[in-house]
Parts: sequence; structure tokens; C-alpha cells
Amino acid sequence: MIKIIPVNEFKQIPWKNGQGVTTELAINKGSSVHDFDWRLSVASVVENGAFSDFSGYVRQLVLIEGNGITLSHGNNKIDKLEKLLDVATFDGANSTIGSLHDGPIKDFNIMTKSSKFISTVETIVEKKSMFLKHSSLCFIYGLRNNIEVTNQNDIKAILPQGHLMQINNNSDRLMIIAENTIIITINEREK
Repeated sequence: MIKIIPVNEFKQIPWKNGQGVTTELAINKGSSVHDFDWRLSVASVVENGAFSDFSGYVRQLVLIEGNGITLSHGNNKIDKLEKLLDVATFDGANSTIGSLHDGPIKDFNIMTKSSKFISTVETIVEKKSMFLKHSSLCFIYGLRNNIEVTNQNDIKAILPQGHLMQINNNSDRLMIIAENTIIITINEREK
């Protein structure tokens, strides 16, 4: 099932550390910012500072606007997001400090409960067509252009720029034509 979540359904949520606001695009049903299985959001970072503690979660951060940010984590790992659609993956329990390179940035965040889910983030910079991987849950987000998704019966769905597409139980052969796009797949961990 394909569902398009329009921009007017996104929610403004204060950061846990009180230092800013996140635009929440999607979160698993029946959850809150303090207890969820997975969550997708977009945040503007306007100053250097500490990231909120999300112990128990894996965080993936994608640069979607601005001149970059360096993430210094408590485990001595450093991630530099310098180009559009660069991705960092890190433990939400780390004490992470963000240092802006040259002015504010905007990032796309994927958080999944590490004990229950595995998420994969794929970014498409140059225009291309490809088949989506099978997954129990898939999201597509386009930065600058509309995105076309076609199923095996040649039925097309168009995702407008800035909206979010959610695909549940993707077992069809879905083809995507996209550029400047983020594709997120979320699957339950094997027990």
C-alpha cells in the first residue's frame, strides 16, 4: 500500500534538549517523542551544540541543506557531512556535539529502536531509475523534484517535492525515477 503524507500533516515538535524544533514527518502509530519504534523528522540546526539523548535508538542523519556539519561522538567517532545527501549513522546514546561548517543547516533524521528494527538509508543524487528493495516499511522523500513510482502493472504514483511517501509491505516490483532523494527501508530485527 502506497500512502502520500502531505506537508500539512507534518508536526512541529520541540527537541528533547529544548534547543530547537523538529518537523516530525512520520512516527509509528500510538507512540510519542519519548517512546517510539521509528521516527522520521527534519530539523534546522542554527548553532553548534549537543544533540538530544536518544539512548536505545540508532540515528541516521542526512544533510539536506546548508554547508555542512561535523558530528563529534562520545566514542571518539567523527562524522563530517559536507555534501548534499551525505549520511551519518550513530548510536543515539552517544554524547554527540554538532559543529556547523559555515552557517545553519537542515538535516533529515531517521531514528529506529535498536532492539527491534534495522533501517537502511539510500540517497540518490543524480537522476536515475531503480527498483525498490523489498521491505516491511519504506519511505521516500524528495528534496527538489517530484518523484515517480511505478508498480508492475504500470500504475504510477507521483510524490510531490517535500512530501513523504510511505510504502507498507513492499513486495511488488516498484520502480522509482528520482534525483536528490532519500529512500529509507525499515525492517524488524530477526529474533
